[in-house]
Amino acid sequence: MAAEREPRRASLLVRLSRETLRDPAIRQVEEISGQSLARCNQCGKCSAGCPAAAAMDLLPSQVIRSLQLGLDDGLRSRTIWLCASCLACAARCPNGVDLARVMEAARAVSLRQGISPVAPTALADAEAADYPQQAVVGAFRKFVP
Repeated sequence: MAAEREPRRASLLVRLSRETLRDPAIRQVEEISGQSLARCNQCGKCSAGCPAAAAMDLLPSQVIRSLQLGLDDGLRSRTIWLCASCLACAARCPNGVDLARVMEAARAVSLRQGISPVAPTALADAEAADYPQQAVVGAFRKFVP
């Protein structure tokens, strides 16, 4: 695992710079997703069209901004786990950023850093047997590194 670093949280003085774009977490998200976070100009069209936005703690555009600034808020957000990967955001993005791929990559980086909303072992076998197979496969894709 990469060298441990102090979590960075949002503050009023954090600015988008060349150094923040070289943050290891950002590089990992970009490498896994194949998307450049610098292409997002924060127009907000992804957030405006997101059907799950009402349930999210950060809007999709705020997750991107958090990642652009090298903050851990985006990786700790419930938003990356609530993304339905419906691609409404990608269809609306004027710069062609596939936000669903970014969210998937953010989940992977989050799990690699030990940030997980649910422990797969916390589910009882009887409960898991009642879940639809498609939901189980989707959960394994999201929650297992």
